[in-house]
Amino acid sequence: MGEPGAKDMILVLNAGSSSIKFAVFGPDLAERLSGIAAGIGGVSFLQVGTQKTELPLIDHRAALSAVLKALETAGVQVSDLRAAAHRVVHGGRKLTAPVRITPEVRAEIAACSPLAPLHNPHNLAAIDTLAELAPDLPQFASFDTSFHSTNPEVATRYAIPRMIETKGIRRYGFHGLSYASLVRRLPEISGEPLPARLLAFHLGNGASLCAIRNGHSIATTMGYSPLDGLTMGTRSGGIDANAVLRLVEDHGLERTKAILNHESGLLGLSGGKSDMRRLMLDHTADSDFAIEHFCYWTLRHAGSLIAAMEGLDAIAFTGGIGENAIGVRARILRGLEWLGARMDPDANHAGKPRLHTDNSRVAIWIVPAEEERMIARDARTQLEAE
Repeated sequence: MGEPGAKDMILVLNAGSSSIKFAVFGPDLAERLSGIAAGIGGVSFLQVGTQKTELPLIDHRAALSAVLKALETAGVQVSDLRAAAHRVVHGGRKLTAPVRITPEVRAEIAACSPLAPLHNPHNLAAIDTLAELAPDLPQFASFDTSFHSTNPEVATRYAIPRMIETKGIRRYGFHGLSYASLVRRLPEISGEPLPARLLAFHLGNGASLCAIRNGHSIATTMGYSPLDGLTMGTRSGGIDANAVLRLVEDHGLERTKAILNHESGLLGLSGGKSDMRRLMLDHTADSDFAIEHFCYWTLRHAGSLIAAMEGLDAIAFTGGIGENAIGVRARILRGLEWLGARMDPDANHAGKPRLHTDNSRVAIWIVPAEEERMIARDARTQLEAE
């Protein structure tokens, strides 16, 4: 690229089952380039910025090779990179902070794969492939579970026998990188210290809430997996364990997994729509009910997390729905008026950072999600500490 500090860039990778999202950040943590390799193993394409090219990407190695080649074409050589940093969904009990990837760390990520079988193996595929393609490039990992490692044991322990709990059956919580970024960004947006008791709404296709007290997570709605808690795009959210067992009896284990993870939530309630934007434009009874279900259970869980903090000073919305769905924000905030939360309708409609009126007893903010930048920041911090 040629500008000062070009050899101090960080490549952030977020590998899923059929895609690899990527972004390049400069030494000032400004995003220089981003894109996605999608449809891996099927009808695949590579998009860098706004330029989309159909390419055969048979596996993650082919996809990552294509990404590195595209970066070179855009002027970013591997030699320009100071490090690569990965979003890893599950760190388990041991990986509770960003780390440099060593053989021991890689083994621990692999050991957590049974806890996140839809995520960690793909995260490892990107790590291993990049180690082959660029063996001298330092790699780091940030974990979606680590922000919640500050939850007290009464919040993380299921009421099951200890011999089962020690096998890893406990509440972990997710969306931690989003919440960590929110904690960093909110004081910059508000110009005020971080509120002592902050209720954060990460609302998107996956959705959760987090009770943040003095900057630390003390409770969150997702549990052993990202399936628990709120109504989501295609996930059921909270459901009685005996209902799950009944589904297994009726449909078998694999079919039940598919139902609860991919066919439920807004999709199941509306009869085919998982995208909140489509639901809000489709004024049918089923779509309206799906939106109300989403808002109702968000409020139900909000009450629980407010109780865990023993009060509330501020609310922050983030994620695709949290940042953009005007009507959803309004409905949720209407349900929290009993707390003294007062929303400025004009500010909400305009999507301004500050949503509360002058006489609101609770501050209300929109904080743009910046998970990739948070991962880059984590890697830079680790590099500087070495």
